[in-house]
Amino acid sequence: MARLLGPADCGIRRIEHGVDVCVVGGGLTGLCAALAAARHGARVVLMHDRPVLGGNASSEIRMHICGADRHGQLPNLRETGILEELRLENAHRNPLQEYCTWDLVLYEKARYQAGLELLLNCTCQQAEMREGQVAAITGWQLTTNTYHTVRASIFIDCSGDAVLAPLTGAEFRMGREGRNEFGESIAPLEPDSRTMGLTCMFMARCHDEPQPFTPPAWAYDFPEDTDLPEGAEGHTWLRYGYWWIELGGDQHSLYDAEALRDELLRIVLGVWDHVKNHGDHGADNWALEWIQFLPGKRESRRYVGDHVLTQLDIEAEGRFPDVVAYGGWPMDDHHPAGFWAAKEGRPPTVFHPCPSPYGIPYRVLYSRNVGNLMCAGRNASCSHAAMSSTRVMGTCCSMGQAAGTAAAIAIRRKLSPREVGSHCIYELQQTLLRDDAYLPWQRQQFGPLTTGGHLTASRGDPEPVRDGINRPVGAIEHAWTCRAGDWIAYEFGHPVHVREVTLVLDSSLDRLLTLNHDRPVPGEIFATPATLPRVFHLDGRMGDTWVRLQEVHCNYQRLVRLGLVCQVDAIRLTIDETWGSEQTRVFAFYVD
Repeated sequence: MARLLGPADCGIRRIEHGVDVCVVGGGLTGLCAALAAARHGARVVLMHDRPVLGGNASSEIRMHICGADRHGQLPNLRETGILEELRLENAHRNPLQEYCTWDLVLYEKARYQAGLELLLNCTCQQAEMREGQVAAITGWQLTTNTYHTVRASIFIDCSGDAVLAPLTGAEFRMGREGRNEFGESIAPLEPDSRTMGLTCMFMARCHDEPQPFTPPAWAYDFPEDTDLPEGAEGHTWLRYGYWWIELGGDQHSLYDAEALRDELLRIVLGVWDHVKNHGDHGADNWALEWIQFLPGKRESRRYVGDHVLTQLDIEAEGRFPDVVAYGGWPMDDHHPAGFWAAKEGRPPTVFHPCPSPYGIPYRVLYSRNVGNLMCAGRNASCSHAAMSSTRVMGTCCSMGQAAGTAAAIAIRRKLSPREVGSHCIYELQQTLLRDDAYLPWQRQQFGPLTTGGHLTASRGDPEPVRDGINRPVGAIEHAWTCRAGDWIAYEFGHPVHVREVTLVLDSSLDRLLTLNHDRPVPGEIFATPATLPRVFHLDGRMGDTWVRLQEVHCNYQRLVRLGLVCQVDAIRLTIDETWGSEQTRVFAFYVD
């Protein structure tokens, strides 16, 4: 005789976690936020509803990371900090540009970061509120049949969809503001609920012999080049799919996502049928090897913070006193009709110009009405027009690192996110700069050992290593230029205690460094940048005797911290070998 089974009989468990910071959403934004918070001493849970990290950059979607350097077009504007660390790790370990290896790089960073607990395949479903604050959230982990309840002091929503907003009562926006609200010239005359859409990509491979393709009966039929948004010039690159296979702006980018996926698949297969079977596209030997079943989303909910970033802010370069991140991608406003916009005689997107870089203020990274709720990424507090620029992943990572760092400061100082902005903005900015997260118009400040030491070098002017700007800006290098065998040294004039030496090295910020299956970019880096110092060593002097303190034999990172416990009256860095370049640069060399 059958009996009714309860949750305990079915193996459904409930587990509680008590931490300082809970990050929801494990795209690159959330990963950077979680790593930053944990590295600065907070106990962190990262809850993510997918099996892999990286969001739109992961193997599930495979979008290349864009940012202020505009996909390698603008030199020396690439985002550094944690994102640069991830890119350099991938470049070193993944020269074949395989997405499975990239997934592992991201997984490893989170899974083995001290102070960070990772909850994959866990969908946030509920929030518990107490006196206007988020007390806890609960997620369902499909793979383990477990409800995970996370109690934390601060929550950071990096989900892209702002999933915590409707669960907590946080104020949010969705759709396009009218032109008069913020005076934005690229906004529609009247507000509406339309958004940018979702895209499904594909990947194809060339074989040694012809590969026939017969589309399924339910695929769309596009017999003519004029049936496609960009005509004959827009579908000649066969390896990687087309961003303009986009839908959803005229529907609800959340509630209609499954139906949109179905339509996007019909378009993908119709486009591939056109490439293979309608005209000569040089595709006879090409075959599909992957189709994206999880559409990449551009826009849904956006939080309302103490400031809403607008088109006018961006065009004015965002010179905010509380700048904590930066962007520079054009205001890339995709038409809500997406793929079908061509039928209306409209381009699928318009790239409205903007400066690069422009600053992003801290006040867009927390909710204005839920006291302990922060946000970062495409759901940050921006107008639709501004978000059309800030939504790209490089810029989102810049915001994520800032939010995670701010959360850790808030925990350490027992402050709310808003109070960090009121009382600790200088500390936040300096912490980000120290972690190699570039902030335009901000200069890193150094301690007395660095500012008071006498700086010498075997060649050239060494002073730029302590000027506080750790990359080329305009025509100024802000670096000591050197070759293998050259040295740079601080002399202190008396014995001092040294606990750490920090280096910011040359990772070729003037070139594209990302996992990229789009069209080739001249000078693109697919391995460890040749300019990075590979082998170098530190010596310390007491009196007349130099002693070897540390040797590094296989460096592939830009930011290098070397822990020391020593007493010296001088300390010297010698560059022994690069990854192939005759010349390299040191952007920062400082002593604590």
